[in-house]
Amino acid sequence: MILYNKIGDGYDNTRKADQYIVSRLISHLNLSEGEKCLDIACGSGNYAIALAKRGLDMYGIDESVAMIKKARKKNSKISWAITNAESLPFESCFFDGIICTLAIHHFSSMASAFNEAYRTLKSGRFVIFTSTKEQMEYYWLNEYFPKTLSESSKQMPKFNDIINELYNAGFYSTIHEKYDVRDDLNDLFLYSGKNRPELYLDPVIRAGISSFANSVNKNEINEGVNKLANDIKTGKINKIKQLYENSHGEYLFIVAHKA
Repeated sequence: MILYNKIGDGYDNTRKADQYIVSRLISHLNLSEGEKCLDIACGSGNYAIALAKRGLDMYGIDESVAMIKKARKKNSKISWAITNAESLPFESCFFDGIICTLAIHHFSSMASAFNEAYRTLKSGRFVIFTSTKEQMEYYWLNEYFPKTLSESSKQMPKFNDIINELYNAGFYSTIHEKYDVRDDLNDLFLYSGKNRPELYLDPVIRAGISSFANSVNKNEINEGVNKLANDIKTGKINKIKQLYENSHGEYLFIVAHKA
């Protein structure tokens, strides 16, 4: 079963387009009103819909039937398609810009997906929002859910691997901008609770995070939640957070250019 078919029912309870992230996507895309933009692995369409409201002609693809069904209900004017990132149903040089948020770790082949992004992009920018294996090592969640985070980290590409595959696909330059989790973040993805650890005590929030929803370590999660609840109560969580402080950022915007 595709993971996001499994967690699709309650996904929109906790996963929403964060307006700061939307603003950075818009800035990095640097597109004009009416230009075509593809959201690869769009999920339930939150970011595609947010960018459409900013005037872009949005398209969205995802391999999850449940997610695309939700997206269509929310906005029937956007062109949605059920397919995977490695085989895009669009002609070459069709889009003016492409985004992919928090999804490259789910690709069966990052190289194939980046090749397809390059093929379907005219000239412009492919904007990726992701975390990396290196960044995840500094998540304080490792203190409470080590096996679960290890599983999740294994899926994540290293920064240099992302950059190398983008160049291999044909993109001629990249820039990156680190993202530190903000206190007002309202898209509750994996490390959204960095500054609000109480979020992880809520099973509804954990159900919308693939690392928890897909974990086979249910006993560890239950034990970790109990330990975290106690550390929040005693204040120990503040010392734990200090142990994981770093300057690497928790996520990245990576912007690849096609001439």
